[in-house]
Amino acid sequence: MAMMCRGFRGATTVSENTEAAIAEATEEMLRALVEVNGLEPEYIAAAWFTTTPDLNASFPATVARRQLGWTGVALMNSHEINVPGGLPMCIRVMLLVNTEKSQDEIQNVYLRGAVNLRQRDGRDS
Repeated sequence: MAMMCRGFRGATTVSENTEAAIAEATEEMLRALVEVNGLEPEYIAAAWFTTTPDLNASFPATVARRQLGWTGVALMNSHEINVPGGLPMCIRVMLLVNTEKSQDEIQNVYLRGAVNLRQRDGRDS
């Protein structure tokens, strides 16, 4: 199969709005995404991080750059839409990766309080 650019998603939560909590949860989520999908950092084109509006103590992208060494990856941070009833204290990521994996082979990662995001009533994506 030819190499394609595919999206890999991850989500996790934190219990407090601190730099340390955001860094720990973000690193855990990124390492899990890399491990379960066998990703090589040089094939990651971009990472787009979002946080719910209640998280503003740190940029999740900083973790990718400083703790994982993703200095050649395009990184972006933004806030999620503040939908009533949405999961609070949540960090999400979409990795755009050049890969030979089919869409069916991609394993998205949902950790901590985000484990049930896909089973909810369709409001969280």
